[in-house]
Amino acid sequence: MTQTGTPQPDSTPAGSPSGTSLVFIAAEEHAGDRADRFVAAQSGSLSRSRVKVLIEEGHLVGNAAPITEPAETVRAGITYVLTIPPATPAVPQGERVDFDVLYEDADLIVLNKPAGLVVHPAPGNETGTLVNGLIAHCGESLKGIGGERRPGIVHRLDKDTSGLMVAAKTEQAHLALSADFAARRIDRAYLAFCWGCPQPAEGEYEGDIGRDKRDRKRMTIVTHGGKWALTRYRTLQAFEMGAALVQCRLATGRTHQIRVHFSANGHPLMGDPVYLRRIPAAAKGLSATARAAALDFPRQALHAARLGFTHPRTGEQMLFDAPMPEDMLALGEALGLNPKKAVIV
Repeated sequence: MTQTGTPQPDSTPAGSPSGTSLVFIAAEEHAGDRADRFVAAQSGSLSRSRVKVLIEEGHLVGNAAPITEPAETVRAGITYVLTIPPATPAVPQGERVDFDVLYEDADLIVLNKPAGLVVHPAPGNETGTLVNGLIAHCGESLKGIGGERRPGIVHRLDKDTSGLMVAAKTEQAHLALSADFAARRIDRAYLAFCWGCPQPAEGEYEGDIGRDKRDRKRMTIVTHGGKWALTRYRTLQAFEMGAALVQCRLATGRTHQIRVHFSANGHPLMGDPVYLRRIPAAAKGLSATARAAALDFPRQALHAARLGFTHPRTGEQMLFDAPMPEDMLALGEALGLNPKKAVIV
């Protein structure tokens, strides 16, 4: 096998991303290996997880053909070129990012995060995040508040969950709000559409949550090594036994908590790409139009609708409500519900 570990601009196929390139020619003994494992081993310096991300982002070609699946099988004699893009800044930079500001003062900012917006930079999402937008909106003074990579962030929402968030603009506010979130002194309510109708109509879902050993992107209910989690729910509207609009309140704040608890109890959230893997039996109870709308919904139907907290400097009780976004309103109407009339209690 031949490897070059230095930039080889002449050997990079046309159309490849610009940047430093590593070139590998697969020998017979490498045939059948996964592409990410092969490239990581031959690079001598890149981790397999880093190579996996680069492949998924389109930075690997084999004989000039793009490779985007880390598990693609290596073939002997093929020339593989991995282009490493320029390093991103260690500290997030300000960028224009759209979000609605509901309240702002010298201490904090309350905003309505749209679905699809990542909260803070992470591998695969280094730019275009809420943090980048907050830095641009609030100015350079926000940098470093609570940490360089997540300035101002005291809690988070999943990328495809919409709704209310509060961010700190001073170190004092960050410490106070973080302590309140940790002590569960925050008033938070979510609205969600789930498959089927939870029974009873009001209750609790409890179960320790931990990482799924078979799929690291998923969380699951575990018997050992997880963290205790409790979700309180109330059915606000229901369409027979096919679908329901539910209100959720968290007694704990675990990763994917609502999504995991509802899925584990037979009522996965509509549109959930991680915890909804087959057509639920409850779909039979919906009309063809409603069933199509629910099955085609492109994200988990989850919205952080209410946020209440104590102002860290003034002691004032702050309470905010964010209306359900248009995509969820349309879904509710297709299901035969009237989400505009839903009242959080």
